[in-house]
Amino acid sequence: MGKPVVAVVGRPNVGKSTLFNMIAGERISIVKDTPGVTRDRIYADVSWLNYSFTIMDTGGIEPVTKNQMLKDMREQALMAIEMADVVMFVVDVRQGVTDSDFRVADMLRKADKKVVLVVNKVDNFNKYMPDVYEFYNLGIGDPVPVSSIAKLGIGDMLDEVIALFPDAAEEEEDERPRIAIVGKPNVGKSSIINKILGENRVIVSDIAGTTRDAVDTSVTWQDKEYVFIDTAGLRRKNKIKEEIERYSILRTVSAVERADVVVLVIDAAEGVTEQDAKIAGIAHDRGRGMVIAVNKWDAIVKDNNSVKKYTEKIRDILSFMPYAEIIFISAKTGQRIPKLFDMLEVVIQNHSLRIATGVLNEILTEAVALQQPPSDKGRRLKIFYITQAGVKPPVFVIFVNDKKLMHFSYTRYIENKIREAFGFTGTPLKFIIRERKEKSQAGV
Repeated sequence: MGKPVVAVVGRPNVGKSTLFNMIAGERISIVKDTPGVTRDRIYADVSWLNYSFTIMDTGGIEPVTKNQMLKDMREQALMAIEMADVVMFVVDVRQGVTDSDFRVADMLRKADKKVVLVVNKVDNFNKYMPDVYEFYNLGIGDPVPVSSIAKLGIGDMLDEVIALFPDAAEEEEDERPRIAIVGKPNVGKSSIINKILGENRVIVSDIAGTTRDAVDTSVTWQDKEYVFIDTAGLRRKNKIKEEIERYSILRTVSAVERADVVVLVIDAAEGVTEQDAKIAGIAHDRGRGMVIAVNKWDAIVKDNNSVKKYTEKIRDILSFMPYAEIIFISAKTGQRIPKLFDMLEVVIQNHSLRIATGVLNEILTEAVALQQPPSDKGRRLKIFYITQAGVKPPVFVIFVNDKKLMHFSYTRYIENKIREAFGFTGTPLKFIIRERKEKSQAGV
């Protein structure tokens, strides 16, 4: 199950972006006293208590308007509502209940979403509480008074939000590997799934952005069942023509959150682009297994060095994920589709691979003997031991005498030694450095 998604919606100029920025902990959305400033969806991954979730800011909803920009913003917000698990409906205590508030409340009722009614700009509870009660007239739940600027009532509001999250414990555990197919529009993501299925289950079109929603498809291959998640493609911001496509990045984030392995589909004719790197970065940051599928390889004029040269270009541009597997395929002809499944199975296994502590420390001892740990101002790094703390992705904890002495280059050196011994192809490795007093452990 991916992180819950929370959408912040409401009329223009009720303080949605200020509230969003305060929750996100940084100034992400533009805040200005002019309706319509926040035109694009902005999102952030945040935590409250023991819950992590993705929060979306949206432009203001004007239910009745002839202004095209405001119409687009309304459509954008409606899509955010559709995608969200919980909606924070923000209203302004100083303006009171407006006709637009009633119309937005009606939209939320029709969408059948869980809603937290947030009454913003309540800088003085004693002064404004009688006005807060007026919002009961919206008939959409208990109003929660807050002040995003004064940071009042925020904890109570977030408590209300997380109380509405889906209960993961009640959901049936699905052990099937989940594969997210991501990439820019029109690179052949849906065509790949259709080729695997042998049927046109997912709409395929030459029009970029045809697949607007993430679609889960069950696939059985050699008696093993997988779930493929097809997503809307990402395109460069200056090429966006429809407001609906502004949400493709969030759909990709949501799909990646739910996936074990991500397949980044690249158009062989176009090559790896900056946008491909951004998409890959989403998967890398979230620790997902990674396969890069170069599609439409059948349409490329090739020589004996084509694969080598193309691979080098990919490695150069996506240098932050040297572990990623690369495969050259054709959804049109079915070229190497069976090998794609073989590769996915290897990545799935590596993503869940666990190494015994004793074996890890044997590798560590050998690595330290071959290359002495760094030192600074006469104080040398001592590494006491290493252990694996988790999988998906594999997480390793290294105990040292001083975290400041553990340079990232030496961590990378240890990672390379572990990869030499166990491969871990297709999966990132995460390292956590912790300090331990020297008197309690002897150095490696």
